[in-house]
Amino acid sequence: MAKGVFLFREDSRYDDRPWEVYQFPENYLSRASQVVGDWVIFMEPVKAGRKGYHAVGKVEQITPDPRKTGMYLAIIDPTSYIEFDRNVPFQVARSYPERSVLNEAGKVSGRAQSAVRTIPDADFNRIVALGLDAGDELLPRTDAESGGQAVAEEQTPYQFEQDRTQMLTLRTVRDRIFRTVVLKAYDRRCAFTGFQFINGGGRAEVEAAHIKSVSAKGPDVVQNGLALSGTLHWMFDRGLLSVADDQSILMSNQINDVDGVRKILVPDGRARFPDNPNEQPDPAFLQWHREHCFKGVALN
Repeated sequence: MAKGVFLFREDSRYDDRPWEVYQFPENYLSRASQVVGDWVIFMEPVKAGRKGYHAVGKVEQITPDPRKTGMYLAIIDPTSYIEFDRNVPFQVARSYPERSVLNEAGKVSGRAQSAVRTIPDADFNRIVALGLDAGDELLPRTDAESGGQAVAEEQTPYQFEQDRTQMLTLRTVRDRIFRTVVLKAYDRRCAFTGFQFINGGGRAEVEAAHIKSVSAKGPDVVQNGLALSGTLHWMFDRGLLSVADDQSILMSNQINDVDGVRKILVPDGRARFPDNPNEQPDPAFLQWHREHCFKGVALN
């Protein structure tokens, strides 16, 4: 096994959903096969955008694409995929986090153009360490009161050689990062009320809710998240509220105070999603919530 880098762009012609599947042509099969059972970092090429290295996931298997001859699919473990707190550029201050793309003269080699490539553990650890931010002003204030230990790193560039894979599997770390990306996408506003409450310490009171639950292997991605206030998060998780494909907020007939809930929802009854379509909920996750979580009958 070996760790790797998968180039990914949101406007790609390939059928990519990086938290589930990554499509690639047969000429990359040999390299892709080496990363099965190990971690890969997703990178947006400089010419495609500014994300750089922005997420990581674990490859479960490689399989031929049944819909297209000559194409293959890297199946990603959805419970492993996670976006970074902050994007890591390909080059920072004349240095390269992925040092294995340099030739003997210290120049960027053609290897950097490969959409699928293996990388040494040292490069992987360095990039992940830079992508996981130690501080986070967006977290709800309850985090500061939970007594949990924060993840701290020295800020000297690229002095991160220890193994990072264990950190990527910690639920505490994953929850923190999930909250960060969801709250940023929703501008710290509740999707169901439109309220943006910030406490005296500058922290948002809104929470990040998984649409497809973690217990059902829902991924920690912004497309599987909603920013909700505490009470509405509780109701959503218990199936008393859900969302239709047209963004209409669905209320269960099992709610005991329907009028009270209606008073705090947005006036038009339509959930507020991020402006960026790439950050909006995936319809498949919304459908899962309606079919597996929502209780009773939706009220008109």
